[in-house]
Parts: sequence; structure tokens; C-alpha cells
Amino acid sequence: MKVLVETSAHHVHVSREDLDKLYGVGAQLTNKKDLSQPGQFACFEKVTVVGPRGEMTMSILGPERPNTQVEISLTDARKLGLTAPIRESGDIEGTPGCKIVGPAGEVEIEKGVIVAKRHIHFTPEEAAQFGVEDKQIVSVKTGNPGDRETIFGDVVVRVSEKFSAAMHVDTDEANAAGLSGEVYGEIIK
Repeated sequence: MKVLVETSAHHVHVSREDLDKLYGVGAQLTNKKDLSQPGQFACFEKVTVVGPRGEMTMSILGPERPNTQVEISLTDARKLGLTAPIRESGDIEGTPGCKIVGPAGEVEIEKGVIVAKRHIHFTPEEAAQFGVEDKQIVSVKTGNPGDRETIFGDVVVRVSEKFSAAMHVDTDEANAAGLSGEVYGEIIK
């Protein structure tokens, strides 16, 4: 059995409070494109993330979240001058912050910059079909022998009724493995 492997580019999740500061009170996120995870979408709205050594323009992903979070690759972290830890989304305690600039204002977040840990989303039914459970660590093989075949280790399984089967790697990981287009991986336990 194989699972879809998607590349997750750098992006920002925003809280309601921070969206008001960045885009104006009452601003709404505008759906540009639905993502593979139900209810998640890329937005037309963009912000500039500013670190000690540089800045980058990034898309906001909706819907709003309880806490603002910036997800980048290790290459992005170097460009920005930040030491971002590898974490699961939402695990932001003890992470660095940064400045985020929007068209109506800016916010300085004290924490929330992470490199997302590679992971696979499954519904409980999908997890049962694959024989895995929530928080289990697996490896996933992508590619073909002789064509940048790669085994991604330390992949965390995340199970929720709100998910749909898909593995997420960041742009550094995808580029190193030569992943492009529609890619599937095989779970190795």
C-alpha cells in the first residue's frame, strides 16, 4: 500500500488577533486553493516574515489557528537567520519568534517558528488499513532504484477524523529526494 507524498512549502498560520493586526480588523482569509487536508486552504493573503538576517514573503494557510506559527525549511531558517527546531505542527513552546509584516501592520511573535517534522496524516480507518497508529514512527520509501530512491526515516503518524491520507515533507526534503509531480511512498515499519 502506498501513500501520497506532498511537498509543503514555507507558510504561515495566523490567529484571529494577528490577522486583524496584519490585514485590518475583521479581515477574512480568502481561499485560493483547497489543500489535501479537509478544510485547509492556501490563501491569496501573503505576509513578509522577517528574521535577523533576511526576509521572505510567504502565503498564509487557512483557516485561522489558535496561535500564529511559521513553518519553514532549514534552508529558509538559515536565510532568515533563525535557529528553528524540527517539531510537529502546533508544538511551539521554546521555539524562536520573528516579525511578520502585512499590508495593515505587523506583529512580533515571541515563539512559533518551526521546521515541520515529516509526518503522515490518516483517518482512523486509513491508519487501520495501513496497520499504523497515532504517534507511531515509521519510515517511507519513495522513488525507484537508480532514480534517487529515498527512505525517509523518523516519520510521525498523525491520526484524526479530520485528516486525509497524505505524507508531508518540506521543500528541502523533496528537492533532495528529487520528488516532483504526483509521488507515492511505501510505509516501512
